[in-house]
Amino acid sequence: MKVGEQLREIWRQATGGSGRQADVAASAAEAEAERKTLAMPAVLSPVQFPGRLLPKPTPVNLRRFAETPVVRRAINVIKDRIAAMDWQIRVRRGVRPGDVAYAERKLRALRRMLEEPNAVDSFRTLIEQVIEDALTGGYGAIEMEPTGDAERPAMLWAVDGASIRINGRWDGQGDTPRYAQALAGQLESSAVDLRDDQLMYIRMNPRSFTPFGLGPLEVAFETVNQFLCASVCGKAGCEFSGAICAVAE
Repeated sequence: MKVGEQLREIWRQATGGSGRQADVAASAAEAEAERKTLAMPAVLSPVQFPGRLLPKPTPVNLRRFAETPVVRRAINVIKDRIAAMDWQIRVRRGVRPGDVAYAERKLRALRRMLEEPNAVDSFRTLIEQVIEDALTGGYGAIEMEPTGDAERPAMLWAVDGASIRINGRWDGQGDTPRYAQALAGQLESSAVDLRDDQLMYIRMNPRSFTPFGLGPLEVAFETVNQFLCASVCGKAGCEFSGAICAVAE
């Protein structure tokens, strides 16, 4: 039984017959497309276990740092300006609109898909979550699931980028899972596999030696941490620098 079904069963048992209408409405809404990833998985468990799937390090420290006043102001300045920008759906460069069958209908469907990505979010709330994660940890993730409806071809959900694990052995094939969402403390066998066409994983500052991006907040966090270590080590003595820096992290 999936998590959504479990939650609905708990709600039905708690409310008795009064929750049947709400359950039917929820089932009808989810019939368009079913989400695989979980929203806000970090609230379930703080424990992590190493394994084949590679996790992004120190997400908790980075997000706590992002809640400090100065850092929050810097993130909001960048995020708000991007989220408030106007945008358009156009035919790709080098392709004439006349060469695309039903171009106007497809453009209209894509715009609706972005303006109404799911039952909860608008385009702005969706993109703000992704930009927040990208600036904080260098990862921004959006799950995509097809609906089968030509007027709304897919539904989109923002995914906690810190919960996404990258398959280091991905062979580039479309049917091979490239990502997985694993909850903290969850075994790899229980992770939710995601193909490359099911998840948009946005990396800031991509590099050749790691599958992860590098967010600007990571750079600031390491710089402040090293500065504090140097300050403490200068007072306490260099022979304790390793232990002091480990505590500071």
